[in-house]
Amino acid sequence: MNAETTHERVGEQSVRHRREFDAPAAAVQRAHTDPELFARWMGPRGTTVRFERFDAATGGAFRYAVVAGSAEFPFFGSYHRVSEGRIIHTWEYDGETEFTLEDLVFSDLPDGRSVLEVTSTYVSKAACDAMLASDLDEGMTENFSRLDELLAA
Repeated sequence: MNAETTHERVGEQSVRHRREFDAPAAAVQRAHTDPELFARWMGPRGTTVRFERFDAATGGAFRYAVVAGSAEFPFFGSYHRVSEGRIIHTWEYDGETEFTLEDLVFSDLPDGRSVLEVTSTYVSKAACDAMLASDLDEGMTENFSRLDELLAA
């Protein structure tokens, strides 16, 4: 499958990202909550993930770094809800003052397939504009391509 990630502005401060997968919704969600699986698809090819904390449960939190050689790109956030078919968490790049609220909805489609819809809400219209102007699609597409490979294995 040659999956495409779509991005649609849904309001002044929000973007909805949509991606279909050749796997059930529960498997896609598990890849977002199991640290061993998460580390196998997060970040560009050739990088690794180093965890300080990864408690993907309601009230939990995460702090990890994507490691590329001697460079580290740290991220952190708090899980507000983790339930069947849904994850709501904050997401922040360490060293920046703005964060994003992410609402991930995992839904089954026919034939054992699924769709992931992520609504990213930014702290301001300017922050949303900046994210849309960035290379957001390339990074997300690479991560999701790696996730496709993991789910197929």
